[in-house]
Amino acid sequence: MDVMPLLLLVAGSAAVAGAARRTPLPAPLLLVAAGLVISYIPGVPDYRLDPEVVLPLVLPPLLYTSASDSSYLDLRAQLRPVALLSVGYVLFATVVVGWAAYLVIPGMPLPAALVLGAVVAPPDAVAATAVARRVGLPSRITTILQGESLLNDATAITAYKVALAAAIGEGATWAGGIEEFLIASVGGVGVGLLLMAPLHWLRTHLREPLLQNTLSLLIPFVAYAVAEQVHASGVLAVVVVALYLGHRAWEVDFATRLQEDAVWKMVAFILESAVFALIGLQLPVVLKGLGEYEGVTAAWYAVVVFVVVVLARFVWVYPAAFLPRLMSERIRTREDNPTWRGAMVTSWAGMRGVVSLAIAFSIPLTVHGGHAFPQRNLILFLTFTTVIGTLVLQGVTLPPLIRLLRFPSRDRQAETLAEANAQAQASLAAESRLEELLSDERNALPPPLAERLRSVLERRRNAVWERLGQVNPVTGESVDDTYRRLSRDMISAERAVFVRLRDHRYIDDEMLRALLRRLDLEEAAAYREAA
Repeated sequence: MDVMPLLLLVAGSAAVAGAARRTPLPAPLLLVAAGLVISYIPGVPDYRLDPEVVLPLVLPPLLYTSASDSSYLDLRAQLRPVALLSVGYVLFATVVVGWAAYLVIPGMPLPAALVLGAVVAPPDAVAATAVARRVGLPSRITTILQGESLLNDATAITAYKVALAAAIGEGATWAGGIEEFLIASVGGVGVGLLLMAPLHWLRTHLREPLLQNTLSLLIPFVAYAVAEQVHASGVLAVVVVALYLGHRAWEVDFATRLQEDAVWKMVAFILESAVFALIGLQLPVVLKGLGEYEGVTAAWYAVVVFVVVVLARFVWVYPAAFLPRLMSERIRTREDNPTWRGAMVTSWAGMRGVVSLAIAFSIPLTVHGGHAFPQRNLILFLTFTTVIGTLVLQGVTLPPLIRLLRFPSRDRQAETLAEANAQAQASLAAESRLEELLSDERNALPPPLAERLRSVLERRRNAVWERLGQVNPVTGESVDDTYRRLSRDMISAERAVFVRLRDHRYIDDEMLRALLRRLDLEEAAAYREAA
């Protein structure tokens, strides 16, 4: 097996993603553009997107990282709009796009057209949520977009299976399609509910951080594989498990949390970068088999499908945002009032991604009877152009659109005040517990050490309040910023001494690593406070 193409893909995509951080453009867009350009350089390996790799090996960890970083409470509060998008919109887009393709493309059977509709139905909101955080969208819109991206793949994959069964001659019916959808959704949620408690128990009872992190890396693959084994939705199983574990992450050992955070950030960065680069690299593969549809005809079909995909989202989002409030007093009471600006951004943030391409590449070559799948290569091409079109057009224009709509900016002062009040309550509880512990003779400490514990509490309590105070007229820093900078400089001085002592053989490398780890944890704590 030649590993060089894989190494080149990972290293190249990581380099482009790193460079993208210095530009105003979203990283997914630059990665796709780089893939398109590089795909025609002579000597570049043939990177064919394999659905047998993407769906079971790439999709689960990406879903897991996104879901574990999401807020279960926020998603629960926005469950209705998320469900309308992740289920209702995907099914609506499947039918609308499929029917449009059936009317426009001569000779395309309706089941094959619905396969195309299901393939391009689910938006990939990775890029959209990245832009939302960078530009500062209201948290409600960000939560809805993120929740949609977590759940819509399950609906799309199920719709695809039903349409595919009809297209290849397995005699699918509406009743059978509804039954399969219920089995997939209820089964996926059920598998997630069954797995989440035992997995959490393991995470909290394993005492070795390396074993805990190994388990963490295996969790999304286990949840996905178990659900798929019983013909349920692996996507929903992963999301349910990840939401639960993320919500209960505070119960895990601190060393595990520190390692998990670093490991999963690296995994997500590598996978997301490679996935978007792979999208661009598929162009030669898609064009190679286009055959009779080359030229103006294929371009016309691509434009029609793209326009229908974009317009269908507007047609669904605006009524779904406002009609339920008009029809239900309960919704008006329990939910915030949506705005036309929020609906505009939600409608435009419909970029498609690698899941659509992976599903398209999984379309079989033949139907029952041995005949070729009707217009399979054209479906691949239309999926590719829709993915590229939405990433380029919507990816480029989404940030300026958000700025043009002028959403209310976040109240940083109020957020800092809320953080300070929360820290004050926690510090008082810790101080009370400390005095209770010190009153027990078994916990007797020398006065300087006891006072040191009290000073740590006081420092933590005052740190947030100091961010609200005056700034240094020379450096522009708050008192707290200056404290953290000086703390890091002191740690750097200690680190240099430890290294010098190791170099002079006063201490060995094992002791150096132990001392540096202690300093690293202190610096990490200072960095997290700064963040």
